[in-house]
Amino acid sequence: MKIALFGYGKMGKIIEKIAEERGHKVVLKIQSDKTNYNIKKADIAIDFSVPSAAVANIKEALNNQLPVVCGTTGWLNHYDEVEKICLSKKGAFIYASNFSLGANLFFELNQKLAKLMSAHPDYTAKIEEIHHTEKKDAPSGTAITLAEALIDRSSYLDWCLGKTNDSKQLSIQAKRIENVSGTHRVLYDSSIDSVEIIHTAKSRHGFGFGAVIAAEWLLGRTGVFSMKDVLNTNNS
Repeated sequence: MKIALFGYGKMGKIIEKIAEERGHKVVLKIQSDKTNYNIKKADIAIDFSVPSAAVANIKEALNNQLPVVCGTTGWLNHYDEVEKICLSKKGAFIYASNFSLGANLFFELNQKLAKLMSAHPDYTAKIEEIHHTEKKDAPSGTAITLAEALIDRSSYLDWCLGKTNDSKQLSIQAKRIENVSGTHRVLYDSSIDSVEIIHTAKSRHGFGFGAVIAAEWLLGRTGVFSMKDVLNTNNS
């Protein structure tokens, strides 16, 4: 598999290392300021760039009939536009706020717990996330994914960044600390006790490994997918 990498920062370098260990080759490393490149020599594109560049990168790949794996967050207000382009081009696209296999299992636990807790209104839910100081967006895409799934299965109507006194608003609290790969905590608290689930990334390797696995799965397929498809958890 020949890979075009959009973004060659820390994550890009990790993806390159993992891809090569699995017998693939990175044939393009595209930085945001690089415009003279031949993307057609790749079989697939993986985007871990920045929010301001992600949409243009995805369009460039799809318009050149390349499947796209995107792990960049902070651009989802354009998701419908990207989906439309992908389907019109009969392309292949997968986006995930977190490609870590453990984090995606955590998403499944979050959904199941939210459904169970919806029958117990005495508990107040909140989400806490901690990331490294280089993280561009807050809250993280992972935290938003957790929040949206919880809201869909509860009486909460929306989420907010920071504390809230609105009982229909789910609080997401975000912290940025040096050298933290990512910790996410979903907490249900009552006057009697509390219930919580936590996912802690020990390094960025899990994100890169999951992205390469997703690329291997996506190659040769047509459509718009998620990590649920890759991990076959759509019916869970």
